[in-house]
Amino acid sequence: MEPVESVKPGTLVYDPRTRRVGEYRGTAGPCAMLRPIGGGREWQADPALIRAATAEERLSAGVWAANNRFLTGALTAEPLVKAGPPPEPVTGCATCARLAERRAHARATGDGSAETDADVLLARHQRHEHRGRRLFRYVPFTIVQDPSALPEYQAHCVSGDEADCGATSGPCPAPADVEEWQRGHTQETRHTRYRRCFADYAVLECRA
Repeated sequence: MEPVESVKPGTLVYDPRTRRVGEYRGTAGPCAMLRPIGGGREWQADPALIRAATAEERLSAGVWAANNRFLTGALTAEPLVKAGPPPEPVTGCATCARLAERRAHARATGDGSAETDADVLLARHQRHEHRGRRLFRYVPFTIVQDPSALPEYQAHCVSGDEADCGATSGPCPAPADVEEWQRGHTQETRHTRYRRCFADYAVLECRA
């Protein structure tokens, strides 16, 4: 990998020591500081060991982040689907202006997660405070699993005294593959606690 001094903040890199993909944030003394995809507590990495993450590693880390945010309730599930572009601030409303500024800052810094959060908060605020000023169109729909795309199963080792091990099986096509990796990792490290995730693709079908 190129010298760490030339790596731009926000670059996704792989840390072989923790077997994790992180967002490069900069340096702190002799260490490179990495942050989990989607946010979280930063960790220190050896600048001589980190390298650019592969496409497969970025995909795996993205799936893990989405599952983790879902499990911790960071994602807000909406019972109805709102058609149209992202919500725009209502003129003269200080709360709308503040959330729009927050969204613009997230967009400018490339933080897609924070941008989505701002959109959700702005839409929720407008539903409660500006009902009737904006028009929303709702349609009945059914969500079904996409049969053309295989689901993915994955396990992450969360054993450790001071911090999670961080080892991961990577995306697997079947639960048995994940279990086989868990057995091997436990035999090698004596770690026994894992977080398992499932990801699939869904299709929204509108009902006439």
